[in-house]
Amino acid sequence: MSNTGSRSLIVQKYGGSSLAKPEQIQAVADVIAGLHAKGHKLLIVVSAMGKTTDQLVELAYKVSPTPNRRELDMLLTTGERVSMALMSMALNDRRVPAISFTGSQAGVLTDELHSNARIIDVKPVRLEPEINKGNVAVLAGFQGVSPRTKDITTLGRGGSDTTAVAMAAYFKAERCEIRKDVDGVHSADPNAVKGTAHLPHLHYHSLLDMTYWGAKVLHYRSVELATLLRIPVLIALAHGEGPSTLIDGEAKMYEQARILSVNSHKEVRWLRVSKPDLASAFQEFSAALKPGDLPLPQFLDTEMHANGCSFLITAPQETLTAVCQTAIKNPAMTLDQRDLATVTATCQGAYASPLPAEIASALKAQSIELHKMIFGALSVTVVVNAKDRERAIQTIHDLRPSA
Repeated sequence: MSNTGSRSLIVQKYGGSSLAKPEQIQAVADVIAGLHAKGHKLLIVVSAMGKTTDQLVELAYKVSPTPNRRELDMLLTTGERVSMALMSMALNDRRVPAISFTGSQAGVLTDELHSNARIIDVKPVRLEPEINKGNVAVLAGFQGVSPRTKDITTLGRGGSDTTAVAMAAYFKAERCEIRKDVDGVHSADPNAVKGTAHLPHLHYHSLLDMTYWGAKVLHYRSVELATLLRIPVLIALAHGEGPSTLIDGEAKMYEQARILSVNSHKEVRWLRVSKPDLASAFQEFSAALKPGDLPLPQFLDTEMHANGCSFLITAPQETLTAVCQTAIKNPAMTLDQRDLATVTATCQGAYASPLPAEIASALKAQSIELHKMIFGALSVTVVVNAKDRERAIQTIHDLRPSA
């Protein structure tokens, strides 16, 4: 654990949309320079600029229909390296001593799984002395290195959030700030839903459920890590002033049944495996992915059939595409051709409540076909046709009380 011994250290993570243009990088550098002038020790985690990661994925699939996962990781990590170098340049121009580090240089150690690696340890032996000297450390998020294979790995889409939380935990930071182009967490995506409410304070458990079921405001595993290590996280604007959302273990919990937020997985698929039981089906699934070094998708639900087992899965698009391509080639696996999505109401006090029936009735009134309901301790999820996804989100959000 760190020996910096100061709670004045602040970890900030800046999202790619807030670093999309050179002038945005310069504006962020001005903010960081102001914090440095006040005497704060600073560790800055950056994502790739704008849509860089999407563009790199698209480029990879133009070159190869089934990109090698190791090489895909090598490609995708270049986006964050561009951001870290440019941010460091901008800070040094402002007479703020700054030095950039890749994930491997910063000692972010992961397992060997490409595209969705997990952090197993943090050993920032190069980074820590720089922070102690008063230099601003600018770290490329989303990436690390496997100590076993020595290969570069990526942490999955949104993995820069996890990098920031892991560093905040190691250094016992005063706070971990996730700076984005949105002013914290809303009751739904404000770009897609009318009448959303800003949520100023959330319990870890609520945000865990929201991110598990598709909320993009934070990477799920970053919330998982913050929950385990009790790291308060502030989500706020990268540019300008505005509201923010604090995530910690102190938020009020409510007994009345009401919808807190509505989130969605845009693309989910049913995948049938012709095995007589779930254990055999999981083994077949894992074995099918192993030759291509593919990570497991996110499993959302299962169903048993007379001739096999079905898994409802989702993943970042590049992973989901690769998994589906693998399934088509495997004689024991069949891909359901329906384009489906999930829509989830994260709830408070919804245990044994009429809320599921209200959701089903509201969707029926809008002629939205409901394929399945999935129940959790903090949520009610519906599986709908992808073409009905946005209407379903709005319909369920309209059930949320106005106050």
